[in-house]
Amino acid sequence: MIIIHDVFKLHFGKAKEAVALMTEGAKLLRAQSYTIDRLLTDLTGDYYTLVMESSYESLGAFESAMQQATATDAWRDNYARFVPLVREGYREVLREVE
Repeated sequence: MIIIHDVFKLHFGKAKEAVALMTEGAKLLRAQSYTIDRLLTDLTGDYYTLVMESSYESLGAFESAMQQATATDAWRDNYARFVPLVREGYREVLREVE
């Protein structure tokens, strides 16, 4: 099992708006068969952190789902509104230990 963490470091004071947009975006992605297991926010550590966690059987399945889900106009519009709220971000690709 492959676990994906998309980690977004948000601009100060933009967490509420970013969470609302990512919640909307998650619905759009799920409608295109992109797996989102959960959205997470920080309790300690770096402030204004939002994590989108997904899981896939393989890297190929992740790549295919990402290409399909992000090709829609609705997702592109949502993402265009989300990006200005993000200071920086990165992706972690992890293998679950069975």
